[in-house]
Amino acid sequence: MTAHEIDYHIYGEEMQYVEIELDPDEAVIAEAGSFMMMDEGIKMNTIFGDGGNQEKGILGKLFSAGKRILTGESLFMTSFLNEKAFGKRKVSFASPYPGKIIPIDLTEYRGKFICQKDAFLCAAKGVTVGIEFSKKLGRGFFGGEGFIMQKLEGDGMAFVHAGGTMAQRQLAPGETLRVDTGCIVGFTQEVDYDIEFVGGIKNTLFGGEGMFFATLTGPGIVYIQSLPFSRLAGRVISALPNRGNSKGEGSILGSIGDLLDGDNRF
Repeated sequence: MTAHEIDYHIYGEEMQYVEIELDPDEAVIAEAGSFMMMDEGIKMNTIFGDGGNQEKGILGKLFSAGKRILTGESLFMTSFLNEKAFGKRKVSFASPYPGKIIPIDLTEYRGKFICQKDAFLCAAKGVTVGIEFSKKLGRGFFGGEGFIMQKLEGDGMAFVHAGGTMAQRQLAPGETLRVDTGCIVGFTQEVDYDIEFVGGIKNTLFGGEGMFFATLTGPGIVYIQSLPFSRLAGRVISALPNRGNSKGEGSILGSIGDLLDGDNRF
């Protein structure tokens, strides 16, 4: 294996964290801000780029950092290395909001897994965190993830986060699953991902579910989340003072629909 072979344990139900056990000279990489705690003897180091150790020289590092800019992530990642000659050390990383942490063994997915831009939490040292460009204009313009998603490549363990409750579906060849664009966590490289128009004037104008949904066609495995962060944030913002109880959702009526609601006071 080119990636470090790490052991792990996931704790919790609603607000999970993953505890990773490192042998001497083993390391794990993580997104900035996901660190929770670590044992004495672990050295933390900031990495410019994706930390995959696949590129060489300054140009390679700049290219690696540029990929992270395109996905909206920080220029830097953090590595945690067990620098002690003897004994195991543990380091833990926490989920950013209520949901589930999903362990992804890349060896089971032929070395590649595609996920939404903010799903990645941490991975064994040697796993490359890159970008996956969409080749379809419809997916790029109207998909919740745009032209760019993250891809995790290598032969080690990676961990991604899903909001709310996570659903895993094994799609047969030619089987299609329609999903809200924001609810996609990730999928294996064999899955065909595209965007489909909802259809129907009433559905489009008043349905409140948006104009498009994603279509995932097998064969392959897909992971779906019940609570995307964008949906959670929208609910919080709508409940803020002076915002009222917004009933517009995604409907074209918007605030006009709020005026028709009997609970609003003037």
